[in-house]
Amino acid sequence: MKTIKLGKSQLDVSEVALGCMRMNALDVKEATAVLESANDSGINFYDHADIYGKGESEERFAAALKQSSLKRENFLIQSKAGIRFGKYDFSKEHLTSSVEGILKRLETDYLDVLLLHRPDALVEPEEVAEVFTSLQKAGKVKHFGVSNHSPYQIQLLEKYIEQDIVANQLQLSVTHTGMIDAGIHVNTKDANSIDHDRAILDYCRLNDITIQPWSPVQGENGVFLNNPDYPKVNEVLSKVGENYGMNNEATAIAWLLRHPAKMQVILGTMNPERIQTYASASGKVISRDEWYEIYRAAGNIVP
Repeated sequence: MKTIKLGKSQLDVSEVALGCMRMNALDVKEATAVLESANDSGINFYDHADIYGKGESEERFAAALKQSSLKRENFLIQSKAGIRFGKYDFSKEHLTSSVEGILKRLETDYLDVLLLHRPDALVEPEEVAEVFTSLQKAGKVKHFGVSNHSPYQIQLLEKYIEQDIVANQLQLSVTHTGMIDAGIHVNTKDANSIDHDRAILDYCRLNDITIQPWSPVQGENGVFLNNPDYPKVNEVLSKVGENYGMNNEATAIAWLLRHPAKMQVILGTMNPERIQTYASASGKVISRDEWYEIYRAAGNIVP
């Protein structure tokens, strides 16, 4: 498994990470098998959020960890906070209590990374700065980042916080390419020229913020892999994958990893075999022609 630096930190993270949102649906034995599979595949980074399974996903992870061969010092844990039912909350009180709950459920003394989950319209960046510094000084969180944030939302935080923003977790797949489309369609009048994300892809690259694609195999009609609603992209994924000994699953991840932004893909599967398949994409570098062929096959237009 290839590793990259997470943002400006010195963390060496696997370029394929495991998202644990669905872990609450597993029993401890099943969850343990998932962790062992990820570890065997070279994954050293596990992504959580306080809302996943209403906290049960973090609890199941902790229980499975006790049954596994993994050692806390050999892997990294990221979690997210800030979403509440019907609203977002970056207040000092909520973020502080959320981290305490996360640490308790994960049965760990610290998080390697904490992300602000979705932008809070009522954010007071001075409060966020106070929370970040307090958590860091207490040794409860080592690094900080955001999820689903725009460039100006990040800049607003950076005006006040002392820490680097090391990651921005954003939805991205070959069938969800808005941040790529806008860059390709500059100076055109077609629909794809609309920049919904405010040049977030280029902003993160310019500022050494690692993009963490979530839902990397998700389309509008569910998972696009081997889905009859997505015949062309699956045909091309298969054709390209044959050149590298990969199936469609691995090739879809290789497509993301081919981007020079050096992203860290967050997997969502809880299937041990699929974890290994997706992880096998690491180190496989498809060509520029193949990347664009897959992009077009997904219905994306190159003007």
